[in-house]
Amino acid sequence: MPVGTLGAVKGLSVDALSGLGAQLMLANLYHLSLRPGIDVIDRLGGIHAFTGWSGPILTDSGGFQIWSLASLRKVDDGGVTFRSHLDGDELRFTPESVVAAQHRMGVDIAMVLDECPPWPISEADAEISLARTSRWAETARRAWEETPESVSGLRAGGLFGIVQGSVYPRLRARAVEVLTGLDFAGYAVGGVSVGEEMVHRHAVVEMTAPLLPAERPRYLMGLGTPQDILHAVTWGIDLFDCVLPARNARHGTLFTDQGVIKIKNARYLDDPRPVGPPGSPLAGTSRAFLHHLFRTKEITGPVLATLHNLHHYLDFMRRLREGIKLGKLSELAGAMASRYADGETGGASA
Repeated sequence: MPVGTLGAVKGLSVDALSGLGAQLMLANLYHLSLRPGIDVIDRLGGIHAFTGWSGPILTDSGGFQIWSLASLRKVDDGGVTFRSHLDGDELRFTPESVVAAQHRMGVDIAMVLDECPPWPISEADAEISLARTSRWAETARRAWEETPESVSGLRAGGLFGIVQGSVYPRLRARAVEVLTGLDFAGYAVGGVSVGEEMVHRHAVVEMTAPLLPAERPRYLMGLGTPQDILHAVTWGIDLFDCVLPARNARHGTLFTDQGVIKIKNARYLDDPRPVGPPGSPLAGTSRAFLHHLFRTKEITGPVLATLHNLHHYLDFMRRLREGIKLGKLSELAGAMASRYADGETGGASA
């Protein structure tokens, strides 16, 4: 899922995003609550009418901001109170208010409010946090059925539960037991992009994904390196979101099948080779020209790089789906994994 924090992927129109083959976009409930506000989106006919994006939209719940904005929030048993990072105004999220806001926007996939714990964290503290998240999930599930329609008559499509528990197998298993008992439309694995090492991220996926119902969508929140995606898909994860393709593009880092290209490096000053492969958005754009755009701070550079990275990621996911259909996922994943090395590639084809 391309990340459109404020309802749009930075630098791209909804037509451009659709043209790349994106099937689902993620938006951020915390940021949209601040600007323009849920009331405005509701009055304008909901999130799809407001953004112009006709495809499905998932909104997160604010749980990640509980971690990322730790200095600006206070968590209690009833919810979380933020101090806006924009003007200091108070913003209160509860399990019920988060469900109601997502109903009012008419999103397709809504997430429950959860507490995303930091890393590192002791098992005892993770257990306290998980107990709170579990109570919030139960409250949200009840509120999901009871929340009335919005001014626009909208309701969200489906509510997902979020499995927390840090790196502790006992806690992850307990979280799955609680959430599956509440019968959510889908299940997310949360708390795996908060600074922990790859070995811990992979361990959490391996201990959690097999416990989740195979007939419901399984969503790994916030992880998006090719290596992480390859690993998680082989363990049964279906959905992903990450700011990495677009954010790294804005800094001049491009993903390719042969490795990473840092287009601002001097080696690309007079490189005539195309940025992308045949059929891709940048197949007719030379690396020298994109290098020039970045070095001169021309806004077109980050836009083109974002197009390239999102096309690459969406094509990457398409190939994984094909591998699943053909029964060759393990073979394909093994071949693809060797191509995605950290750092800039030095290969002739890159």
